Amino acid sequence: MTPIKLTESQTTILTQAAYRPDGDIEPLPPTLRGGARAKVIGGLTARGLIVEQDDKHVLTDDGYAAIGRCRPAHDPEPTESAALEADVAAAEATWQGTANEAKPPRTRENSKQARVVAMLKRAEGATIPQVMAATGWQAHTVRGTFAGAFKKKLGLNLISEKVQGGERVYRIG
Repeated sequence: MTPIKLTESQTTILTQAAYRPDGDIEPLPPTLRGGARAKVIGGLTARGLIVEQDDKHVLTDDGYAAIGRCRPAHDPEPTESAALEADVAAAEATWQGTANEAKPPRTRENSKQARVVAMLKRAEGATIPQVMAATGWQAHTVRGTFAGAFKKKLGLNLISEKVQGGERVYRIG
């Protein structure tokens, strides 16, 4: 039999579920929300790796086999070690998810646009090369951002001054 190719999310979900006594895929990793959640569940269901049962999704025999495990024998009362194993598997999956996130999530406060606005609010203002260095943008992107996002969308009043023999300096006025 050809091994089934799984995404990282699918592997994490199946592995966590395999350690739960009932094979339930819930709770899913907190990073899997909205459309991504529906897509992963739909993909696993379409491949016959999970089925909906009693208003929850549980692993099938194929789901266990996809990650190299066998369905556990039915144990009416899960042992303490089984519950501990499920908790450990869930914690490890959470740690794996956070290890891949090296940089903090982007928010309005730490976006490139916010950095540029802060540079333009300084008394000395900012030049296009300074903004390019701070953001990694090209010059035409900086000029477009000044005209589109800052002037038109945000309604900021940008003042442009060119010092004799120097570069053009932009400030928020």
